[in-house]
Amino acid sequence: MQGGKRRSSSKRYTNKCASLVKEQRARLYILRRCAAMLLCWYIQGDD
Repeated sequence: MQGGKRRSSSKRYTNKCASLVKEQRARLYILRRCAAMLLCWYIQGDD
């Protein structure tokens, strides 16, 4: 029975880590998009 408990808590930990990684990737994606837009606006404003 204890092996089953370890697996479930391990799986829960893995799911939590996976969700945190997914959230961080989403934040980085948004930051990259914002930086790209700001850079484009800056370059276009130079002309």
